[in-house]
Amino acid sequence: MSFRIMPKAAVPDWITWLRSRYRVVGPRQLKDQFVFDEINSPDELSLDYPTSILPPKKYLLPPTEELFQFTTKGMHTKASLEPRPTVIMGVHTCDMHAIQLLDRVHNTGYADQHYQARRQNTYLVSIECLNPCTEHSFCKDMGTLSVPENFDLHLTDLGDEYGVDIGSEKGEELLRGFASVWDPTEEDYRHVNQVMAEKWPRFSYRFNFDVTELPDLLALSTKSSYWNELGDLCLGCGMCTKVCPTCYCFNVKDEVDLSLTEGHRVRIWDSCQVDEFALVAGGHNFRSTRALRQRHRFFRKGKYQLEAYGLIGCVGCGRCAAACLVHITPVKTFNELYRRHKQGEAVEAQS
Repeated sequence: MSFRIMPKAAVPDWITWLRSRYRVVGPRQLKDQFVFDEINSPDELSLDYPTSILPPKKYLLPPTEELFQFTTKGMHTKASLEPRPTVIMGVHTCDMHAIQLLDRVHNTGYADQHYQARRQNTYLVSIECLNPCTEHSFCKDMGTLSVPENFDLHLTDLGDEYGVDIGSEKGEELLRGFASVWDPTEEDYRHVNQVMAEKWPRFSYRFNFDVTELPDLLALSTKSSYWNELGDLCLGCGMCTKVCPTCYCFNVKDEVDLSLTEGHRVRIWDSCQVDEFALVAGGHNFRSTRALRQRHRFFRKGKYQLEAYGLIGCVGCGRCAAACLVHITPVKTFNELYRRHKQGEAVEAQS
């Protein structure tokens, strides 16, 4: 919509100004790592963080979320829909792509009213990634190194200033009444172009193939022996999905008080990688081996979500690679499938 310049010296005052109107959350340091947490003071905010342990999706899909309260007296229920207006600061472009996918998922078919309520009351302030986050990042391969159009404000570090792209009316609202922003000059535009041009060579492609080939590669790899090798390695701990910004599988439980007359229903994060996830009535487990679960995980990221929602399910953040205790990573997995395919492994999807 428009572009502004904000001096870095004004950011603490801006955060204080925002906190008087909204809940402000963002990346803050926790020992040698970073977490998205509520910002109680401007000096807690770390906009130059590498990556966070959990993605900011936890403010749209909380790890534990009350859906409704109920009473057995007349079987009355009351939906729990009281989202707080929240500004999420410093969202990396890969996580913005993840939120774009979550928006599409939770607004398709039976729209999720709890997600929608939170999303409508959430303001996204993203930030341009000028250097790779970690050794595990592969956002350039996944096409997530540039911000999608779902941001409200987007910051670009220009040294002593931030360039501020305003992407929505909600973004305008976050600056309305704050005096320390101004229109850019021609020199500011040249500076932005220079920063963006210098950014791209810092990121490397890590796939041995183009990402557009990934869905077909997976289809041809349905019967690959590599899935069994991954299954032998996998611990079934579910850490890869817990830190993933695009995973949204959940379990639902009813918690009842001691009188057995009142309670509430909660939704909690679940993982397709744990043994009990696919266990159904009669003791049947339709993905009983870790090999099958690993295959499902990578097919979901590289094929299924693209087919269902038009967006690929992996954004290249590298969190799962960092979290995996046995070093199962998307880059290594996809490249190995590609290598075996090129060498003619008999992995045809149909036989």
